[in-house]
Amino acid sequence: MVTEIHSLRCENATNPLGIDVARPRLSWQLAGDQRGIAQTAYRIIVADSLAQLATNKGNIWDSKLVTSNESLWRHYKGPALQARQRYYWKVIVWDERNQRTQWSEPAFWEMGLLAEADWQADWITPDIEVDKEPMQPCPLLRTAFAAADDLVSARLYVTALGLYELQLNGRAVTSDCFTPGWTNYHKRLQYQTYDVTAQVSAGPNALGVMLGDGWYR
Repeated sequence: MVTEIHSLRCENATNPLGIDVARPRLSWQLAGDQRGIAQTAYRIIVADSLAQLATNKGNIWDSKLVTSNESLWRHYKGPALQARQRYYWKVIVWDERNQRTQWSEPAFWEMGLLAEADWQADWITPDIEVDKEPMQPCPLLRTAFAAADDLVSARLYVTALGLYELQLNGRAVTSDCFTPGWTNYHKRLQYQTYDVTAQVSAGPNALGVMLGDGWYR
């Protein structure tokens, strides 16, 4: 009888970016070649690198053996997580015969911006009183920046009052629509995190944004 662990998720997403809850919830599923598979216990480890995770020792957190049949929404209970850091994790379970499975394949989550101080940006606003102007075309914003030759990773953290559409070096950053999504703009704004490592070139780059009113006005 072979039991495997699959579909590892953090906050119900596969390898998500921009997690901004202090204690993320982890989930997984079991599959096997016979009926009646049941989990009786599990162990989760979390590490700061794939190399460390491969040693089967969690240098960030080790849940130790937890007697439970639950495999959904298991809270991370380790030390405080750091903004913009990636964490790797995997899980092993014991089945109804008290037989231990193999470790799952690695998964990860990446923390977002956890505090106001983590934002290193200012709002971009026009010089005119937009609310007093007649209906206008969608504003287009553009900026240029330079990237080093030894770039390892690049992220875009973005939000807007209304809707936005992003392009980096002439290519769409995402297929998402109606971002950042509706909220009560006086109280809360959602933001998105995008991995743009593959789109950023060494040397000069250009970022363009088209804005729309959406639900804002």
